[in-house]
Amino acid sequence: MTETGAGARRTPPGGWGRWFGRPGRSLTRRLIWLAAGWILLALVATGFVLTNQFQESALRRLGNVLSETTDELVVRTVTASGKVLTPQIMDAPTLRVFSGKYWMTAEPTLAGGLRIITRSDSLYGEDLTVPADLPGRLDDAYGQTITYNATGPAGEPLRGAASMKALPGRTTPVVFFAAIDRSNVDVDTRQFATLTWVALLILGFILVSAVFIQVQVGLRPLYDLRNEIAAVRHGQAARIERSYPLEIQPLAEQVNRLLAHNQEVVERQRTHVGNLAHALKTPISVMLAEAGTAEGPLPELVRRQTRVMQGQVDHHLRRARAAARAAHGLGETTPVPEVLDELAVMIEQVFRDKRAEIDWRAPDDLAFLGERQDLQEILGNLIENAAKFSTRRVRVSAGENGLGQMVVVVEDDGPGLPADQRETVMKRGARLDESAPGSGLGLSIVEDLTRAYGGRLTLGDSDMGGLKVVLELPAAHAARA
Repeated sequence: MTETGAGARRTPPGGWGRWFGRPGRSLTRRLIWLAAGWILLALVATGFVLTNQFQESALRRLGNVLSETTDELVVRTVTASGKVLTPQIMDAPTLRVFSGKYWMTAEPTLAGGLRIITRSDSLYGEDLTVPADLPGRLDDAYGQTITYNATGPAGEPLRGAASMKALPGRTTPVVFFAAIDRSNVDVDTRQFATLTWVALLILGFILVSAVFIQVQVGLRPLYDLRNEIAAVRHGQAARIERSYPLEIQPLAEQVNRLLAHNQEVVERQRTHVGNLAHALKTPISVMLAEAGTAEGPLPELVRRQTRVMQGQVDHHLRRARAAARAAHGLGETTPVPEVLDELAVMIEQVFRDKRAEIDWRAPDDLAFLGERQDLQEILGNLIENAAKFSTRRVRVSAGENGLGQMVVVVEDDGPGLPADQRETVMKRGARLDESAPGSGLGLSIVEDLTRAYGGRLTLGDSDMGGLKVVLELPAAHAARA
C-alpha cells in the first residue's frame, strides 16, 4: 500500500470559517449596547446638571456680594438740591485702582441710555460696560436686582448687578451698579467640570464593564444550553443532561421531549419501511422462481420486470433507511480515517491484478456525522469505481471546509468521463461501460445517501487525468486518543 500512515493524515483542513463565521444578531450585544446607551445618557445629563449647578451656585454667591454692595450704595446715597451724592463706601477693593471690584451710579436719559453720576475710585475714571438691553430690563424689573456678565476696565471678566431705585426728593430714579471679577469662579467652574467629566467617564467605564460582566454571567446558562444542543447535533451527546435556571429549564425539557419524539417517529418509520420491504420481497422472489425455468417471451418479460421491481425495492429501501439514519443520526459519529484505511486495504486486494494503489489522506480527528455503514457504502462505491476505471493509482483526500462539513475528494488516473456523460451516470442503473462488472447503481446509491444526509456530490476533471468526485457530508469531531 502507498503512503497512508499517520503522518499523512495529520494535515489539518481549512477550518477558519468556524472562528470567522458571519455575525448574526446578538442578544448579548443588544443588552450591552442598550445599557451602555442609557448609562451614557444618564452620565452626560448628570455632568451637565452638576457643572451648571456648580456655576450657578458660585454666581449666586457673587450676586449676594454684589447685592450687599448695591444696598450699601442705596443707603449712603443722598440727594441735595436735586443732585445725587454718593460718598465712597468703606470697602478696600473699591478704593484700589482696577482691583476687580467696582461700583457706579447713573440715571436714565430721555434717549433711553444712562448718564453716569458717580464712580468708585477703583474705576479710575473709566465706566463699567453696560449691556445694551439693560436699561429696558431695569424698567421692566423696577426695584429688583438684575445680574449680568460684562468686561472690566482691565479686560477682566466681570459679574455685574444693577438695580433701579427711587430716592426721596427726586422724580428721576437712580441706577446703582456693582461688579466684581469672576475669573476665579470661571477657573473653579472649569476645574470642577474637568474633574466631574473625568469621574463620570471612569464611572461610565466601570458601569459598562459591570453590565458586560453581568450580561455574560446572566446569559451563561443560555450559552451552556446552546453548547449542549450543539453537542447533541454533532453526535457528542444523546440528550440535554444539565439542570438550568427556572426560566430556561422548560426549554431544555422541551428540547429533550422533541428529541425523544423524533427518535420514536424515526424508529416507527424504519419499522414500516422494513415491513413493506419484506412484504414485497417475498412475492417478487416467488415470481422470479416461477418464471426462472419457463421459456418464451412472457416469462422473459416477467423475469425482466421482476428484476426491475426488485432493484426498485432495494433502491428505495436503502434510501429510506439512509434518510431514517440521517434523521436519527444525532449522537452517531464515524471516524473517517478508520473507514478509509479499511476500504483502501479491501479494494487494493480486490484489484490486486492491476496492482491498484489507494493513496488516502485525512486528519486524525475527522469524523462523519452519521452511521458507519452509510459512510462505508458511500466511500466504498466511490473508491471502488475509481479503482475499477483507473490505470493504477487512486487518490483520496478528506478534510473539513470550516462550514460544519467534511469534504472527500476521490480521483483516479483513468480515462476520465466527458462532461456531457456525467449527468447520465448519476441516474439509477446507468452504465456507460457494459464490459465492466456491476449493476450501474453505484453512483446513484451514493447520491441518494449523500442527499439523505444533506450533502452534495459533484463530478469534475482530475489533474491525474481521470475523474474527480467531490463529496460533501456533515462532519463531527471524533474524540482524540
